[in-house]
Amino acid sequence: MDRFRLVAPTHGVRVEKRPVSLIERCSAIAPAMVAEFAFSHLTAAGLHGLPTSTGMDGDSAIHVIRPAGDLSFRRRGVRGHRGYDCRQVEQINGLPVVGLADTWVDMGELIGPGLPVGLDDLIVMGDAIATRLRTVDPLREALARRVRPRGKLTLLEALDWIRVGSESPAETRTRLVLVRGGLPEPILNEPIRTKSGLWVGRPDMTYLEPVRFALEVQGRRFHSGSEERAHDEDRYASFRNEGYKVVAVWDSDINSDSGRTALVLKAAEILCFPQTLLTLDQCAPRFFSTRMLELAEMRKRRLRRA
Repeated sequence: MDRFRLVAPTHGVRVEKRPVSLIERCSAIAPAMVAEFAFSHLTAAGLHGLPTSTGMDGDSAIHVIRPAGDLSFRRRGVRGHRGYDCRQVEQINGLPVVGLADTWVDMGELIGPGLPVGLDDLIVMGDAIATRLRTVDPLREALARRVRPRGKLTLLEALDWIRVGSESPAETRTRLVLVRGGLPEPILNEPIRTKSGLWVGRPDMTYLEPVRFALEVQGRRFHSGSEERAHDEDRYASFRNEGYKVVAVWDSDINSDSGRTALVLKAAEILCFPQTLLTLDQCAPRFFSTRMLELAEMRKRRLRRA
């Protein structure tokens, strides 16, 4: 084969075609790794198919983690980390990848002023992992195994908000708007059946008391066409036939202050929930944990007194 037609994705490796996708890039780099290693951090998140925020998209490096005693190494396009020994590793397409729960804890290294990961990003990713594993426990256990992990305060607060059952980032963010607004926790993706046990459908969120109420989180990309809307209306009608009131939640309902306020007020009205118990000023997305904000305020006070 003509070596001048080969591509070098990293030192010591030659391939016929320049790797483009994440799995192709990782597969090209793997043969060059001579010691124990695993793909980690944002690379692991991508290989696992976990949701990430737009702020993380600017990191195009391939992240790998190796045992603590290994000497540092440098490769073009590769960012090295240490700590392989305290992380669980699994195989994805034949590649060693840090496990789901440990990958979530590793996101703590990207928390802080000027860094891309915030509290709600951790909750969104945590929901995806907990739903996939059907429990939050592996996240708690992975965090407990670490000694003084970066971002621990935010990771701990995120754990309090993570739930099993959410199936998309928009569903997680809708739940956060409702609960932070003072409403009870909704039931996530539980099927509705007729009295005789026949399947009706599975709304994104439901309340059963004091009235039956379903929320369907819609994305304009998949639900704005005429056929999709007709299908959605048929679903809503089937839920209404079982006694449910139905509200469709769109991006605009969770991405603006006015939209969030209107959504919480509408849900409260349907649920006959007292407006005096609502916390509408708490509905906005949160980037910093409560404890981080408290510490920042304490530092400001000390500086003012100095």
